Amino acid sequence: MCLVISLIVFVLGTFVTDRYKQIVIPHDLYFPRIKQTRPCSVYLCHESSRSSSSSPADHHAIKFTDSSGVWHSMSDDQLFEKAARVPRFIVYPSKVAFMFLTRGSLPLGLFWERFFKGHDGLFTIYLHTSPDFNYEYPTSSHVQWGKPTMIDAERRLIANALLDFSNQRFILLSETCIPLFNFTTIYNYLINANQSFLGSFDDPRRVGRGRYNKRMAPTITLQDWRKGSQWFEINRELAVQIISDKLYYHVFQDHCLPPCYMDEHYLPTLVNKVCPRLTTNRTVTWTDWSGGGSHPATFKKISITEAFLNKVRYESNCSYNGGNSSICFLFARKFHPSTLEPLLKIGPSLFGFST
Repeated sequence: MCLVISLIVFVLGTFVTDRYKQIVIPHDLYFPRIKQTRPCSVYLCHESSRSSSSSPADHHAIKFTDSSGVWHSMSDDQLFEKAARVPRFIVYPSKVAFMFLTRGSLPLGLFWERFFKGHDGLFTIYLHTSPDFNYEYPTSSHVQWGKPTMIDAERRLIANALLDFSNQRFILLSETCIPLFNFTTIYNYLINANQSFLGSFDDPRRVGRGRYNKRMAPTITLQDWRKGSQWFEINRELAVQIISDKLYYHVFQDHCLPPCYMDEHYLPTLVNKVCPRLTTNRTVTWTDWSGGGSHPATFKKISITEAFLNKVRYESNCSYNGGNSSICFLFARKFHPSTLEPLLKIGPSLFGFST
């Protein structure tokens, strides 16, 4: 075991600390090699090694090591149940859980390192990626866009983050995301927010209501049907609601088939059904859909200027805790790996990152 832990520390030196946790989750979780950086709090998820004699039950086992070194073995359902029972009192300092749902490595990891530097104890990091990752970008055979497996991955990330009761806010990010402000600004914005940031709106078009399946009734009606961004930020109360749901999840699993995509409709509809008061109905992750089509714009090195980033940062208006705010987006996507160099150059002056 000591040898295994030493190897993990070596290849994941970026995010390993004295508060080490290891979570072994079935099939679709593995952790890539990341460039060595300063240590911080990380929760490591990777595919467990299995012998040919392993049983189906072993195949879906989860082993969890908490900071005291105690091992637990749980199925997914047991994991969700345990996470839902974690005490709901507030621990100070409260932490923000950064949950990365990725296809492979973190090509912008050095930029994120600058973001996190100097703020140990205020955040935790969770990584969920393809078990086929071999330092290239694979097409995951387990977690697929628009399929139930995508929601499964999100729920596992949330459940594992809930096991640490000091985590009070939970943000879902991809490997193409970047922060738009320094850590202190984003931390204060989220920790002090009265509600979660999860988009849930009624879209009358074919790409909205047109995706509703009548077989979902009467559990989910057309009036209940909602759409929203996959990239959410939620508080602890809403996180528990999401992992506790079985009724609506199974309806979606059975009847949300293309052109219905679960990652665009399940959580927005669930929130509308069970706890609409908990969200502001907007996301804090900016994405450029102006080009049309099924995928947003990807930004490359040539796009990265202070003028462009400031436009994304400040040229919006929204409501925050009942008042007006020009800071509506805290993160942005999709940023190509080639943007790392200009982002690192701009970071100290624009974001106040230390070098």
